[in-house]
Amino acid sequence: MEKFKRIYGIVSVVFACAVLAVTVAVTIPATVYATGASGYGATGSTDYGATDSAPNASDRVTGSGRGFTLTFDGDTGTLSSTVQIILVITVLALAPTILVMFTSFTRIIVVLHFIRIAIGTQSSPPNQVMIGLALFLTLFIMWPTLETVNEKALQPLDAGEITQEQAFDEIEKPFREFMYGQTQAKDLELFVEIANITYEDYDDVPMTVLVPSFILSELRTGFIIGFFIYIPFIVIDMVVASVLMSMGMMMLPPTTISMPFKILLFVLADGWNLVIGNLVKTFY
Repeated sequence: MEKFKRIYGIVSVVFACAVLAVTVAVTIPATVYATGASGYGATGSTDYGATDSAPNASDRVTGSGRGFTLTFDGDTGTLSSTVQIILVITVLALAPTILVMFTSFTRIIVVLHFIRIAIGTQSSPPNQVMIGLALFLTLFIMWPTLETVNEKALQPLDAGEITQEQAFDEIEKPFREFMYGQTQAKDLELFVEIANITYEDYDDVPMTVLVPSFILSELRTGFIIGFFIYIPFIVIDMVVASVLMSMGMMMLPPTTISMPFKILLFVLADGWNLVIGNLVKTFY
């Protein structure tokens, strides 16, 4: 988990630097004036021909339409390309947080970590493979939610059928529905009690209370699954340690002998199929 936290921190810093760089590049106005054929002299003189006219103040400010502009077509209009780019960059900057806080990624990465520790292979599969597998499993599990967000929020907003406030509400609803289905009641009650709020319906619970409740439930579920994964491998460690002690081989580490047997058990039982299949089913 320490390596995962380090990778997560590096990715966050890279996203922040990318956002800063793109924002600075977009907001610097670039006004270009044509020379020669436009009536300006090659040396930049201010003499204009009979048919040429001096550029007015608006031309000097706006130039050829470059620079940072925000244009809206009313409350129901479509967003300009500049605003859409800014929104995309903002989402990319918050992507690591959204990925961990609002999806199934937390439970999956915790369970995969327990698998590797229980088998005893400290660096196999490597972190890149574990995180990649967790990302694609998260995409597979969250695909219905993402499709709902696209159909009810993103496409209508792009077509100008709903306002931005309505789009945010439509984006929030599918994620709230997913988190409600995975959040245990006692975890929700804990944060409701801490926040000192009351609610009659789940829709009245603010996101600031629902999100930590969901994360706590995900951690609890991941640790429970990890405990059951550990049991058969602990039995193998105990059997190997007992055999070595009965043979008087006190100096030989039991893990050296037990690890091949644990790998063999995991392969013969088709462990990846069992663990991943049942892990994904916990979300349905």
